[in-house]
Amino acid sequence: MRLRSLSSFNLRWVVLAVTATLFFAFSLIRLYSHRSLNYHNENHPINDLITNANAQWRSLLEQETHTLAAAADQYRSRRGRHPPPGFAEWFEFAKSRNAVVVEDFFDQIHHDLNPFWGFEPREVRRRARGYEPRIEVRNHKAKLVGDGVWTDTWLDLVKTLEKYLPDLDMPINHMDESRMVIPWGAVNTLIDKEQASRGLTETDKTVSEYMSHEKEVNQEPFEPRFLGPVDSSVWEMARLGCALDSPSRNSFIPQIDFASPPLEMDNYIRLGYKGYVKNWTQTMDPCLRPELQALHGTFIEPVSVSTTHDAFPLFGGSKLTMNNEVLIPPAMYWADNKLYNGGENEHGGNDWDAKKDSFLWRGSATGGRNKEENWTGFQRHRLLSMLNRTSVEAAQQTRHFANFILPDYNYYNLATRMEGNLPALLENHTDVGFVHLLCFPGDGDPHCPYTDPYFAVTPGMPMKEQYNFKYLLDLDGNSFSGRYRSFLRSTSLPIKSTIYKEWHDSRILPWVHFVPIDPTFMDIYGIMEYFFGDGRERKGHDSVARKMAFDGKAWAERVLRREDMQIYVYRLLLEYGRLSDDRRDLLGYVQDHFDE
Repeated sequence: MRLRSLSSFNLRWVVLAVTATLFFAFSLIRLYSHRSLNYHNENHPINDLITNANAQWRSLLEQETHTLAAAADQYRSRRGRHPPPGFAEWFEFAKSRNAVVVEDFFDQIHHDLNPFWGFEPREVRRRARGYEPRIEVRNHKAKLVGDGVWTDTWLDLVKTLEKYLPDLDMPINHMDESRMVIPWGAVNTLIDKEQASRGLTETDKTVSEYMSHEKEVNQEPFEPRFLGPVDSSVWEMARLGCALDSPSRNSFIPQIDFASPPLEMDNYIRLGYKGYVKNWTQTMDPCLRPELQALHGTFIEPVSVSTTHDAFPLFGGSKLTMNNEVLIPPAMYWADNKLYNGGENEHGGNDWDAKKDSFLWRGSATGGRNKEENWTGFQRHRLLSMLNRTSVEAAQQTRHFANFILPDYNYYNLATRMEGNLPALLENHTDVGFVHLLCFPGDGDPHCPYTDPYFAVTPGMPMKEQYNFKYLLDLDGNSFSGRYRSFLRSTSLPIKSTIYKEWHDSRILPWVHFVPIDPTFMDIYGIMEYFFGDGRERKGHDSVARKMAFDGKAWAERVLRREDMQIYVYRLLLEYGRLSDDRRDLLGYVQDHFDE
């Protein structure tokens, strides 16, 4: 990526470089207190992470169920209930499509739905029916009520399953941003009720037919209250969903100074393994990462703010850990859209050595409303600056740039830094750039007066051409990245950063199918040196990257197919139909007991 001439570098950064010296000296004493790591290729911490992750993957594969009886037994053992009616047909649907059935793959369904067991079924139905847009299923026919972006695509997905489904109403979050945060205490109360309701109903008392909604008596409409930016900051709204003793519930920056270099936080070290992502779930959890309020556009100034603390079953494609939407496969994954799909099979290619040995990223400066006074906090701007030779050369003078701080090179034991080769590493192994800088307010011009000094607008690149690179960076925009599934299905290796949860998170493993990076990006140079080497004595790990890319593709083609999205939604809507049913405590699949 090309950086604009530093002759236009704002004088304020020179002043800041001087005034911030004492602050950074104090910060570095704390950070540098961590033991420096001295390792060679054979004992690099990433090797340990890969070894452990592959052992976890093998353990997961051993849990696959091949018979209906085994699947039902695993369900009862894990969920404390009988499977829902229709479970046998669902299992046959899955196996007839050569699906890998592992009960762990459906944990997210129960995590999302369990709070709604805390309401009476009639109340669940009332709350669902009061919201538009929603997908309505009656007598095995699905239709859309109300309009919204992508809702037609989700309807298309549900219609492929309609003949199997009970009557139900699915409110749809058609916005990019997550919208529901039930306060932590209220969620706990609802979960307690769900756990108390568990039990295996006696076989002869179970019911196998869902109720009809055709003659449902109209109830008083449910109207959730949605809050906007005038009501509270996004961070304040979001952290209500965190546990009372969580770091983010007890940390708040009342006034973020985006004109100064970002505050240094060492959570990436505390949560990681020798500086690298160890626990992906914790790494992406804003409740454990209070620094994200100043480092991610979601919390700085999203494009839209419409958040409710009222509970109702709202379905959406992604969410933060503190959100309470019910996850479904994103519409972008189901749609046939060349912006997000296509090319991974036709142009992914099996010739790894023919691919360019670089990190590739193209995209717009999304992530929220980046303005002159806050753009330095946005995640996409930060990573592209960190991967730019010119900005890194400038940062090496004071350890910080306009929108990032360099990591502790001694902690990561980076040979490229010690030998002065980091800028060359970036020059030789990155091809990243913005195709549109998205000023706010903007007039459609791809340039932006306040970020033009730092970023040049670069030509776009079709998806099919991106697979000619070995490494594909994938970053959050306004929410999740719609290209991620296609990257996983390609023969290139995804390098992934996100704070958003998706339906498939339990199916793909970091350090097996993709490379995780911390949302601070402080580990990015260590990851690059691991794969590319230092250009001198330290060799890269090209063969490791190739194996991970091809393992990821093979696995994605088994568990991230369109058929797998159908299987997930089918199972989800059977569960949702049951919890919305007046006889839900009696509803269950028990035929396997009679067949014994």
